Amino acid sequence: MRPPTLNIFPSQPMHVDPPSTKVSPATSGSRRPFEPSMELANARNDALSGPQPAKAIKREGNRKGPTTSSSEQEGPKTPDPKTLRRLAQNREAARKSRLRKKAYVQQLETSRIKLTQLEQELQRARSQGIFFGGNVLGGDQGLQVPVSNISTDAAVFDIEYARWLDEHHRVTCELRAAVQEHLPENELRLFVDNCLAHFDEAITLKSMVAKTDVFHIVSGMWKTPAERCFMWIGGFRPSELIKIILSQIEPLTEQQIVGICTLQQSTQEAEEALSQGLEALNHSLIDTITSDSLSCPPNMANYMGQMAIAMNKLSTIEGFVRQADNLRHQTIHRLHQILTTRQAARCFLAIAEYFNRLRALSSLWQARPRQD
Repeated sequence: MRPPTLNIFPSQPMHVDPPSTKVSPATSGSRRPFEPSMELANARNDALSGPQPAKAIKREGNRKGPTTSSSEQEGPKTPDPKTLRRLAQNREAARKSRLRKKAYVQQLETSRIKLTQLEQELQRARSQGIFFGGNVLGGDQGLQVPVSNISTDAAVFDIEYARWLDEHHRVTCELRAAVQEHLPENELRLFVDNCLAHFDEAITLKSMVAKTDVFHIVSGMWKTPAERCFMWIGGFRPSELIKIILSQIEPLTEQQIVGICTLQQSTQEAEEALSQGLEALNHSLIDTITSDSLSCPPNMANYMGQMAIAMNKLSTIEGFVRQADNLRHQTIHRLHQILTTRQAARCFLAIAEYFNRLRALSSLWQARPRQD
């Protein structure tokens, strides 16, 4: 049978919907061959448009192919020694930076905890009415001064100084044990340096409170009564300390004897200069506040002028305390330089025992039986 031919000229337009009337067999037979023609046209369009993306993909694949193969052929580059050394230095610097940051954070946390504990202890002491340092008003009157009458900085200093005494006892015991065990010179030096550094901490504590409450340092209310008898401008007298330890560090070489004698002479001259300056300040203060009549009520204009001048003169007391502490600091460090390690160890042990006996004397005096 001959296949049907394409119906090029249909009997009616293709865009017009066929009428809803019943289609005759002739009409349906004539339109049936048109459907294969549409499928054939669609297949031809698909055939024309289909291979193009494949070609594009193939082209793109050909374009990328040589690049990949060239990179594989080259392989990873090996850094030169200079680059490797720089990378190692960067890693080491980063590691040290992390360690410093960690140590700084730990220090901040420790300081925060310590400050919180100090505030709690101070608040507890105030609520219980504790007296610090055996405070005595007027020296001979024997009246204790409550915490509320001293500044906050002075109360904090008393707590810190009590802790310093406990730590000083521990450091001294370690130094004494090291001397008794006859450790080598280099190992013993570590304990001596630790004791010297702990002495410097006391000087730092005093300098901090002297800026806000210098009279608390000068009055010696943070010391025991026996220690206050031997105080000189907020601390011990360096020349007297040299006399005390001389018999404890023998035998000395001739050069050491000359060095200690020179140190003692210069220390005495500095003490005399500071004492004369403080005495001149006392006389000047007396002249200032008595320059006008001591009648009551005073002339307020003159009175306020005198008080202003006296306040300016009193501010120089902090300078005297700072110079006296510097002299004490220089004397201890100079002795450490003149003496050998073992002599310096015996020297620091003798100083610690001297102040321990003064504190023990105060305790015995306060615990003595009272006579009616």
